[in-house]
Amino acid sequence: DLLVAIGTTAGWLLSVWLWLTAHAGHAPHLYFEGSAVVITLVLLGKWLEARAKQQTTEAIRALHALRPDTAHLLTDDGEQDVPVAEIRVGDELIVKPGERVPLDGVLREGQTQVDESMLTGEPLPVAKAVGANLTGGAINAEGRVRMQVTAVGHETVLSRIIRLVEDAQAAKAPIQRLVDQVAEVFVPVVIGIALLTGIVWLWQGAAYEHALIHAVAVLVIACPCALGLATPAAIMAGTGVAAKHGILIKDAQALELAHRVNVVAFDKTGTLTVGQPRLLAFDVADGQDEPALMAVVASLQSGSEHPLARAVERAAQARGLAVQVPDNVRAVPGRGSEGEVGVASYLIGSLRWMDELGVALGPLAPRAAALQQQGATLSLLVQRTTAGLTPCALLAFGDEPKPGAQEALAALRARGIRTLMISGDNRGAAEAMARRLGLRPEEGEVLAEVLPGDKAAQVAALKQGGRVVAMVGDGVNDAPALAAADVGLAMGNGTDVAMHAAGITLMRGDPRLVAAALEVSRRTVAKIRQNLFWAFIYNVAGIPLAALGYLNPVIAGAAMAMSSVSVMSNALLLRRWRP
Repeated sequence: DLLVAIGTTAGWLLSVWLWLTAHAGHAPHLYFEGSAVVITLVLLGKWLEARAKQQTTEAIRALHALRPDTAHLLTDDGEQDVPVAEIRVGDELIVKPGERVPLDGVLREGQTQVDESMLTGEPLPVAKAVGANLTGGAINAEGRVRMQVTAVGHETVLSRIIRLVEDAQAAKAPIQRLVDQVAEVFVPVVIGIALLTGIVWLWQGAAYEHALIHAVAVLVIACPCALGLATPAAIMAGTGVAAKHGILIKDAQALELAHRVNVVAFDKTGTLTVGQPRLLAFDVADGQDEPALMAVVASLQSGSEHPLARAVERAAQARGLAVQVPDNVRAVPGRGSEGEVGVASYLIGSLRWMDELGVALGPLAPRAAALQQQGATLSLLVQRTTAGLTPCALLAFGDEPKPGAQEALAALRARGIRTLMISGDNRGAAEAMARRLGLRPEEGEVLAEVLPGDKAAQVAALKQGGRVVAMVGDGVNDAPALAAADVGLAMGNGTDVAMHAAGITLMRGDPRLVAAALEVSRRTVAKIRQNLFWAFIYNVAGIPLAALGYLNPVIAGAAMAMSSVSVMSNALLLRRWRP
């Protein structure tokens, strides 16, 4: 703007001076229209640029549009329509089919399918039952439901997403700071070249008005608008399209650095695996009734909140088994529980507890050894009789790989990126899961028995030797490791702490989005480099042409405006990206 202001003002003052000092009967050559046209072209370029910028922030506007203005509040007098701004935490709302969920909350009555595609990029509706979390902005596809509000205003998931995307689009990437430093030197140098151009033309015998016009052309063609736009335009387009597909980029530095990642470390539980244990095997002793014993275990565990107890209950429900209310249930911390189901007394717990009690596995021992080799967590059901403790059934629990986890690891490996898994599990269990995921423990792709506090140290060790490391995690204990990595990627189904520590959040919690996040970074950085190249080419080619007299200020202004428009148009091509 400084260069254009100096150039057009010089042209205008020259015209005024020529007009006032002209001899009677002599019509001087005036440049009023030149200054006017240059300013018009600059403003046209800025208008086109503003339109293009508006398109890059389309993702933000789409997110804002997800907020409904009113909600159906349940009061003592029945259902009332009130502005969303007046809703408070704890209020109960009715959401009808086809309406957007007004705010974050918990489903209290009814069941439905919810379309969360604008928030997570997941195209399929998600089933919601009583107790499920509802996110403000999602579309209630089916049933009329009652929900209780858990977050309002700036605390909602949607508001936090909007804030993070706006911050990322406003932030300056490291490469942009370099461009700003170049521009600081560039402007004074161009003013010097313009002065030199005028002096050389005067020295060559040109009229002072021609010398000044050539100097003005240099000032106008050199305006570094395109240079200033090159990086922010690409970053805004890149973060916008990423948000549309469920990849929330929190800072520009993470976006710029992610394409250089050559090592990706994954947390195991909840990141590569479902994070919810399930019953893998239920082996009964000879002569025992399997369905009856599973019903016994489910009954005994019916009051427990332990993840393994929940896994047994789910397995029993899936088989339609009747669950009884147990009597005299007693939990033994860290070992298991005991109680009575019907007339019989049972104990269920870890093999270590059974060993302490002197229970021999007998015929179940070979099966137990095989399951332990596969990395399963084992429990034993025993019946207390007059003869002592008799083993009845062996239960094996294990986590399941997340859908797409194996595919995600293969996609990263195909790009030449080293992948590995960090787990707190014992080595046998960790390596068994790693092999199911397609990882190779023998090549050091599994770090097992890592305590939560040591994950950050493991990431720091991986960074040695100049490697660029990305850490993918979902839990509170992953936050230090996410912060220690060059690029932290948090699963959106994880905790808020992990999401704040990470530079990138994968809203769907899908491991396949890791490769997509690295790809959108690569595309964005490529656009930044292309834009910087074209911006420099315009200036480098244009300044000599203007100094030599081949460009007048009007053509220079048009070329300068076109350089800005071409940079914005190139950045907008990012909007066509798909994961």
